[in-house]
Amino acid sequence: VVIISLTISAILFFFIVPLTIFFFIYLSNILLLIYQRNSEVKADPLSDVWDSARKTIASFWDIYARIWHGYELHGVENLPEGPGILVYYHGAIPVDYLYFLSRLFLWKKRLCLSVADHFVFRLPGLKLLLEVTGVMPGTRQECLIALKNGYLVSVSPGGVREALFSDESYQLMWGNRKGFAQVALDAQVPIIPMYTQNVREGYRTFKERRFFRQLYESTRLPFTPPYGGLPVKLRTYIGEPIPYDPNITTEELAEKVCKGNFLFFFQTKTAVQALISKHQTIPGSIWKALLERFDKRRK
Repeated sequence: VVIISLTISAILFFFIVPLTIFFFIYLSNILLLIYQRNSEVKADPLSDVWDSARKTIASFWDIYARIWHGYELHGVENLPEGPGILVYYHGAIPVDYLYFLSRLFLWKKRLCLSVADHFVFRLPGLKLLLEVTGVMPGTRQECLIALKNGYLVSVSPGGVREALFSDESYQLMWGNRKGFAQVALDAQVPIIPMYTQNVREGYRTFKERRFFRQLYESTRLPFTPPYGGLPVKLRTYIGEPIPYDPNITTEELAEKVCKGNFLFFFQTKTAVQALISKHQTIPGSIWKALLERFDKRRK
């Protein structure tokens, strides 16, 4: 009985924490609905009228980030004052990205609009939260308008496929998705790489199985359940921006970003490999990621 009880408890723990994240997301939407109703707010969801509500939501997520993951954000000084495109690695659950958005707003009072997969907009009961936090489907025209209005726009070229089928090797799964590079060229804005250390050790998916891969490719829906939620150390690194170059092609720009997606100096493959070795254990180690919570030398 004891063994069975411990086994069930362990299984529940590894699924309860990810479910808690989704619960908090829905709770955030409920709080926004209450604010909208009590204050009778009818303004544009991206307007400053919503800033007090955004600050409340951001503070909640930032407290959770500090307590559960000892979250750190490095390289904010690399963000341009004006528009730009943030390109980041997509974890099994992008909780690190929620932490980044929250801290960016608290530190700089700045919104970063987010390109999300179409399935996100099919989720019931999240419409207001998506609008207030600037989540959008990410057509080329929408991205160009957002950049023209001075916003930062973030995109993960790997998207859901990278979230589900990458692993502790932190393999990028961008395929042929170079649309972000074309948008950067059209808008004449820099691209800024971003990566969170240990995000795969915090939340993982089951090892790839042919059935789940075929199911995703046919439906474009994430049926592979994430698990984990261990309080590993998470550090988000914002790399140096890749400036707009009128002479570079879309393919060259996409390749340049891919090589430096993780770290600060991404001019050569050797430099990237050296920086990955510096910031991330490959393959990722859960125990090492947990112990880094107590590594004061990195603070």
